[in-house]
Amino acid sequence: MEARALLDALRVAERLKDATRHCYTSCGRHESVAEHCWRLALMAYWLRDDFPEADMDKVLRMCLIHDLGEAFTGDIPTFVKTDADRAVEDNLLDTWVASLPAPFCEEMRALYREMNERKTLEARIFKALDGLEALIQHNESDISTWSENEYDLNLRYCDDRVGFSPALTALREAIREDTLAKIAAEKAESESH
Repeated sequence: MEARALLDALRVAERLKDATRHCYTSCGRHESVAEHCWRLALMAYWLRDDFPEADMDKVLRMCLIHDLGEAFTGDIPTFVKTDADRAVEDNLLDTWVASLPAPFCEEMRALYREMNERKTLEARIFKALDGLEALIQHNESDISTWSENEYDLNLRYCDDRVGFSPALTALREAIREDTLAKIAAEKAESESH
């Protein structure tokens, strides 16, 4: 990519450093979209050996670009995001991606299409990891930051995304165990007061 085009694209991507998510970090501040994308990519990298038949380089690319639309709209939690919100985000993202030089505009459009369709192994791995990373972050945050619906969400969210993989199913179960322990600790604490 030519230097000026790269700088222009990076300026847009930089917005994700300031775009906060619904999740909090373990230190009590809102997590940024960029931080979520980074750890999601790290998860894919560390789990690559569990998927020898998958193109994990493609999964990493999906992880890195999947929330770029939030550079234009900010993060809207999945449990309140509407189809209208998705349409606005998709429109703004598509306009921006179309402005990128080749081959990136074509490659990114193809990756977004593949992620949305969720038919390939790579897209299914990405989508499962995306949800699992959010659950992990919720478990790492103080439970006082959880909204009422997140108690149930943290116990069942992503169950439908991991069944194709023993490794992801095991990870989901370990996350659920952490959630149950977190809820039990909060209950014990409130009963002791």
